Parts: sequence; C-alpha cells; structure tokens
Amino acid sequence: MSTVPEPVAVDGEPTAAVPRPRGPTSLVVLATLAVGFTLWAAQEVILLVLLAMFFALVGNPILRLLQKLWIPRFLGALMVLGLGLGVTGVLAVQLVRPAMVWAQEAPQQLRKIGRELQNLTKPVQQANQAAESFARAAGGNANQKVQVVRTQSDSPFKLLASAPKLAASVLAVVLLTLFFMIYGQTLQRHAISLLPTRHQQRFTTDILRSIEREVSRYVLTISVINTLVGAAFAGILVALGVPLPEAALWGTVAAVLNFAPYVGPLIGITLMLLMGFVRFPDPLDAILPAALYLGLHTLEGQIITPIVLGRSMAISPLVLVLALLLFGWLWGIIGLLLAVPLLVCVKLVLSRLDGMHGWARLLE
Repeated sequence: MSTVPEPVAVDGEPTAAVPRPRGPTSLVVLATLAVGFTLWAAQEVILLVLLAMFFALVGNPILRLLQKLWIPRFLGALMVLGLGLGVTGVLAVQLVRPAMVWAQEAPQQLRKIGRELQNLTKPVQQANQAAESFARAAGGNANQKVQVVRTQSDSPFKLLASAPKLAASVLAVVLLTLFFMIYGQTLQRHAISLLPTRHQQRFTTDILRSIEREVSRYVLTISVINTLVGAAFAGILVALGVPLPEAALWGTVAAVLNFAPYVGPLIGITLMLLMGFVRFPDPLDAILPAALYLGLHTLEGQIITPIVLGRSMAISPLVLVLALLLFGWLWGIIGLLLAVPLLVCVKLVLSRLDGMHGWARLLE
C-alpha cells in the first residue's frame, strides 16, 4: 500500500507538502449519482432513520437538562418519548373529528362556489359554445361522436391494506427514536474509539459534541417557534369566529408547514384561502384568514426567527430553494420537512472542518 511521503527538511527549512491525490472528475460524478440513486431507492429505510434522528435531536436538550437533575438517561428518554407520544395522541384525537367534518363539508361548499363562479363566467361560456358550434358547422363535424373518458377510482381496500405497513413504520420510528436517545452517545463513543490516535479522538469528540449541541438547539428552537406560530394562528381563527376544534386543526397544519420554508407557506396560503371561502360567505372575510396567515409568517420569518437563532444558522435563500427541490424530489413531503435541518447539519459540519470554511460560507 502506497503512502504519501512526509515533507523532508532541507537546510533547516521544510519543503512544501506533497498535495493529496485527487480522483478524476468522472469518478466524482459517478459517485454522486450513485449516492443520489441510493438515497432515492432506499428512501423507505432512510426516511425512518432520519425522522428518528430528528426527533432524538429535539429531545436531546431536554435529556441533558434531566441528567443535571440526576435522572438517568434511560428513564429520561422514556419520559420525553412518552410525553411526546401523549401530546401527539391527544392532539390527533382532537383533530380527527374536525378533519372528517371539514372533509365532508368542503366538497359541497366547493361545488356551491363553483356554481357561483360558473354563473359569473356564463357569458364567456356561451361565447365559447357559439364559437365551437360555428367551427363544427364550418368543418362539417356536427355529427361527430363525443368520446367519453372513464377513470377508475382507487379501491377502498387499498388504504386498508397499507395500514399495517404504516403502523410498522410508526413503530419503527418510535423505537429508533428511543434507541438514539439512550444509546446514541455510546455508539458515538465506540465509533470514535476506532480512530488511531488520542489527538484525533479528542478532536473528533469535540467537533461531534459541538455539532450535536448546536443542531439540537436549532431543531428544538425551530420546533418551539413553529408550535407557537400554529397556536397563534389558531387563536386568530377563534377570534374570527371559527370553532375551536377546526381552528386547532388549521393551527396544526400551519405549524407543520412552517418547517418547509417558501414551499410550506405557499401551500398554507392556498389552504387558508380554500378554508376561508368554505367558512365565510363574504369574499373579504374569506380572504382574511390567508392574509393574516401571511402576515404572521412574515413576522416570524423576518423578525422572530433571525433574532432567536442569529446569523450563525442563516442559509442562503437560493441554496435553500435548491435543497427543497432536491429533497422534495427525492423524498416527497417528508423531504421538504427535513431539508432545512439537514442543510443546517451540513453547514455546521463544514464550518468545523479544516479547509471547509469556504463551503460553509457558500451556504450562507
């Protein structure tokens, strides 16, 4: 096995270090394509691991606080995970009923809105029909048969058949989250012990602890901010006259969509417009929820989050949009939600490695 020769001192002065060999560009491109294909092909496994790591990062600051109170890590992980599952279960039970009611009422209201819009555009439709009749008469195709395209609806058993797979995925995420909380530090310590020298072990330990602490703080802070945004928007809807269960539903939707910058708010504005036209008969009142949602998101994104997190966590909007497109294409809606935490992790790793500070600044 060949090794890179060390620089030799000549006349008391060291010579320039021999540059490290670099692989050809074609090999780098092929390796990148192979990694991208692997991320797409193995997404069913990778997404479960990434979600578990995300939830574990949210709980790690709480675990450190509990350890300062002399609570064992195993017991603290069970407490944090149990609290999270309990809150999620209570919220899910409270949101199931308004979600089903809204799903039943929305099609009827939308058909009503569609009829009103059809009445407004009736003159245009009549003109189009007259033009089509004239075109048929001129072309001699008045007796042409109309082709009917039939669509086949999905079988109701398809959702029922996917339920066990969904339950197994949820159980896997819960167990992985628990194991990452309990054994994550032990696994990290054993992996670092494989390094050859104590200096490398100590240096790697400091980097990983710093990255884990900052990423945990970022993920927990963003989760708290998004939860407060959802609660504030639910309060606004209650003030507008929306029932509390339905307001809680849309507040939860706003909180979840806030994890995906740019794309999430665009989807949220569309949903709030739809909800407004279904809930309120007056057009001005119907637009008000979407306008207030946009104002709340602007306040959070431009003022609150930059003040709380500072410039160290700032990401370039162009890089962020590219990351959203990439991870959304690879992993769908879950990729959109995980794009920002993954990008922050990459930036923190690059900022801690020698020779990579330029790449970290490129992401700012």
